[in-house]
Amino acid sequence: MSEAGEAAADEAKGGRDAQLKHTGLRPGWTTGACATAATTAAYTALLTGDFPDPVTITLPKGQTPAFALAYEDLRPGTEATAAVVKDAGDDPDVTHGALVRATVRPLAPGAGVVFRAGPGVGTVTRPGLPLDVGEPAVNPVPRQMMREHVARVADEHAGAGAGADVEITLSVDDGAEIARSTWNPRLGIVGGLSILGTTGVVVPYSCSAWIDSIRRGVDVARAAGRTHVAGCTGSTSERTVVAEYRLPEDALLDMGDFAGAVLKYVRRHPVDRLTVCGGFAKLSKLAAGHLDLHSKRSQVDKGFLAGLAGTGGADEELADRIRAANTGLAALQLCAAAHVPLGDLVAEAARDEALAVLRGAPVRVDVICIDRAGTVVGRSAVR
Repeated sequence: MSEAGEAAADEAKGGRDAQLKHTGLRPGWTTGACATAATTAAYTALLTGDFPDPVTITLPKGQTPAFALAYEDLRPGTEATAAVVKDAGDDPDVTHGALVRATVRPLAPGAGVVFRAGPGVGTVTRPGLPLDVGEPAVNPVPRQMMREHVARVADEHAGAGAGADVEITLSVDDGAEIARSTWNPRLGIVGGLSILGTTGVVVPYSCSAWIDSIRRGVDVARAAGRTHVAGCTGSTSERTVVAEYRLPEDALLDMGDFAGAVLKYVRRHPVDRLTVCGGFAKLSKLAAGHLDLHSKRSQVDKGFLAGLAGTGGADEELADRIRAANTGLAALQLCAAAHVPLGDLVAEAARDEALAVLRGAPVRVDVICIDRAGTVVGRSAVR
């Protein structure tokens, strides 16, 4: 098989690992993966007196990376701290090289796992994020990863059924300073960075390489006789379209933020039907006419959302609240409470924008908007 043929075959697998083989870029690890590794090492030391170094964790997709410890401190029976240096691979990530620390302390039986924000980790101060106001900015998937790993450590070293009742305090050295280069201050996350990641893996951001892999994905789908493909912004949206339409893996296009790349290539290489699926906030950018959905190049336009909501029955008071909303998700929640179908309106506007980019190509389009959990919050008809 030729090099191009091998690249196309890799893309048919539909995963980002295949894309990295194609681009030659080195992946890295999210802050959530680093925090999980540090937590696992610290809790193991708290129970056994020894820090595992390197410490191995299991990521949501089954990878088992090992992390070297950069710092360890044990106060027997009281607390243990471990830290790892974040390696973002070939991604231009502002947190690359940051020291992520986890301090684990025992709690009374039945307390469960409690998260705290230490120095350099932010606290949520505004609604509209997937965490309650007052919570440390540790996103849901990293929280679940840490819960699962401390439970495994408890089962292994404290006996099955012992339970993991611990307080986990996460810190990032210089995190407050680094956070100034992120959107956290604008989102109302104060004091530092967020602990993020849905897969644990940082995919290197390369425009030309990613767009090329999108094109190869379309080529492979067409070669396989697929008449319905889906452009998805991430793994959650991929799961959604598979559940909705039972699409095979080689019909899934990992478009990331590059909606325009999918639409322009499909315009020249048509398929019968294209479904675009992604987070509500990202697709609201497409609805407003943005073809690059990355946060550094386009922002959610709350004024646009307010105007769109007005076409669905929102009064001026609600429109003002949408304009002042902290996030797109907060605007969506405001409209849901008022029975204004903002999700559907965004999906319809995004579909119409996609059709405009397709310029009459024989492609039928529909759009599905989801929330962070993968719940469908808006959809358009096929047109």
